[in-house]
Amino acid sequence: MDQENAIVAKLWGNVPEKDWHNWHWQFAHRLKNPALLPDEFFETLEARKGIIEVSKRYPFLVTPYYLGLMKEASAADPIRIQCIPQRRELDHHEGCDPDPLGEDSAMPVPGLIHRYPDRCLVLVHHLCAVHCRHCNRKRFWRSGSDCRSEAWIGQMIDYVSANRQIREVIFSGGDPLVLSDRKLDAMLGAFRRISHVEVLRIGSRMPAVMPMRITRALCRVLTRNRPLWLNTQFNHANEITKESSRACEMLLQAGIPVSNQSVLLRGVNDSFEAMRDLLYGLHRISVRPYYLFQCEPVAGAVHLRVKVDAGKNIMEKIWRECSGLCQPSYVIDTIAGRGKIPLPLHSSLSCDELACYGDFL
Repeated sequence: MDQENAIVAKLWGNVPEKDWHNWHWQFAHRLKNPALLPDEFFETLEARKGIIEVSKRYPFLVTPYYLGLMKEASAADPIRIQCIPQRRELDHHEGCDPDPLGEDSAMPVPGLIHRYPDRCLVLVHHLCAVHCRHCNRKRFWRSGSDCRSEAWIGQMIDYVSANRQIREVIFSGGDPLVLSDRKLDAMLGAFRRISHVEVLRIGSRMPAVMPMRITRALCRVLTRNRPLWLNTQFNHANEITKESSRACEMLLQAGIPVSNQSVLLRGVNDSFEAMRDLLYGLHRISVRPYYLFQCEPVAGAVHLRVKVDAGKNIMEKIWRECSGLCQPSYVIDTIAGRGKIPLPLHSSLSCDELACYGDFL
């Protein structure tokens, strides 16, 4: 969808082509006030008040591009579900946690999460292009302008330098690609110069929510810091557009492998057809389906969770009917460094079919 989308036109008017395709314009014109949404987003005045109330606790933020992917303002639209606040975000549910993975307790220095022996995760800042309503770091949204100071970055570099078992550094946030090319290059280079760091990885939703950020200049920065992998997050086939396909192709041509980590979300991709179309779309643009995450029990996102058995049923059908290159690992992330646990599919193989494996079973 482009700037001619009716919702976009109501909010931003007739945007010049050069501005629409400029990531700085997209970032500067993110919609932050849900009260400015057109009337068709609200069935009643009470519904409008509810969304505004939710955004006081979990702020609303969306790029013109991503909002323009909505086919209509319907509550069932998969893009709307991911970016427009819902009153149910304020519902209290037993067992939910603002920090469901215990990340805050796994920070030996501020902003660096070390849960696994061979890798660590750097929270570059708390700033994103879009606030995804299922995010497991919603607790940081109200401090979204916080960026890591040079002193904090120095502490992280010192920590990684002193821990020789760390061979991979993962950059997350927030979204690392919010940084300017210059700042990103400096940060990647600083960790790259640590002798035992072999691989860098970036987690970013930019290809899906603001693909204009993927520029030739950015690709040169990433290429300079290879080996570097980029994990992105497409959750619905409607996010795979001409613009997002171009962004992924630029990364691939620059020698940056692109993998996808989807989240299983109610109303977005919790059917075989929706998941198949997403995986086929990723296959078509050469983006590897890597993980399908069970949505975590984060406070403010319980209404988006899908039962594990329903996820298994979807993935068993995907396993039977779709190419192996289209199949992610269906996993649940766990607390206290236990890792990502694959959720096994039901096997219907008979004893006769397994007999040829004999003693190797």
